[in-house]
Amino acid sequence: MSVNGRIWGVGIGPGDPDLITLKALKVLKVADVVAYPALEHGESMVRAIAAQYLNRNIEEIVISVPMVADRYPAQKAYNKAAVSISNAVENGKSVAILCEGDPFFFGSFMYLYSRLSNQYEIQIIPGITSISASSAELGLPIGARNDLIMVIPAPLDELVLRQKILETDVSIIIKVGSHLNKVKRVIISLGLIENAHYIERATMANQCIKELSEIKDNHAPYFSIIIIRRSGEVLEL
Repeated sequence: MSVNGRIWGVGIGPGDPDLITLKALKVLKVADVVAYPALEHGESMVRAIAAQYLNRNIEEIVISVPMVADRYPAQKAYNKAAVSISNAVENGKSVAILCEGDPFFFGSFMYLYSRLSNQYEIQIIPGITSISASSAELGLPIGARNDLIMVIPAPLDELVLRQKILETDVSIIIKVGSHLNKVKRVIISLGLIENAHYIERATMANQCIKELSEIKDNHAPYFSIIIIRRSGEVLEL
């Protein structure tokens, strides 16, 4: 099968290189070019996860994304990357765009997809999400029977956070970061602190599971998740 001029959006999984899917691995072995986001003046987490599977002679497109609130600098970075990827494809090269977790689940890949999908056919290779990884590492089933499940971004307003948690059986709070204190305050006010499970960097070498009530820091790492089962643990049938 010829792979010239193709683009893939490749989910690389939550952090453990062993959790890269077989399909993603096959793509990494045949791609001519690999593109991935990296912090401005920093390293790329997603490249580090995939590093051992990359061919030595593979070309690389680094998408240097500034971590600022203003969206314009990031848009400029993705515009520039889209041009580089387009040039590679027009020259007959296949490009694998790497994304932590799954490309279409809060993945930065979608910003490139919106810029390139009108011109090129792009195949999406789904990946294991940080939510699935966190559930597995915590030994905590996310959904059982008729559970309603909601993914809730921590930056939401405190009153909205509270309402969303009350609306669902299982709350999965992501993007905790600097919002840790606010999230804890809401959880405590709802009397759910014993039902809340906290994990940092699921499946990575520096993974850490903590009791949310014992965390004294004001900030959580970027890769942190809180899962709340309002009904407690899953009961036997």
